[in-house]
Amino acid sequence: MCDFSIECLIRSLGIGATYRGYRYLSYGIKLCAGDEDYLLAISKLLYPEIARQFDTTSSSVERDIRTVVSTCWERGNRLYLQEIALHPLQAKPTSGEFLDILVSHLRRTEREIA
Repeated sequence: MCDFSIECLIRSLGIGATYRGYRYLSYGIKLCAGDEDYLLAISKLLYPEIARQFDTTSSSVERDIRTVVSTCWERGNRLYLQEIALHPLQAKPTSGEFLDILVSHLRRTEREIA
């Protein structure tokens, strides 16, 4: 999964690079795309790995990813998020659900191109 397609997707949801969570989310998507176990253990595997990469704490990663999810839901492109989720979203998704939606969308897009 290329960095460019990940960044285009994140930006199309209304999340700019001015958020620390932007970089964490981008890296997290790459990790989850490479190993689905990260999606099964967000707090125990994914956040600590992102924290190691960016020399910060897991709680900071968790908070900053929650912030970008909220930004997308409240001020971003919620309609596009609902479209790529392939099911109605009645409430703001959790960070894990958000990551799953984005990773699944990018995989579908790659399959369509190939």
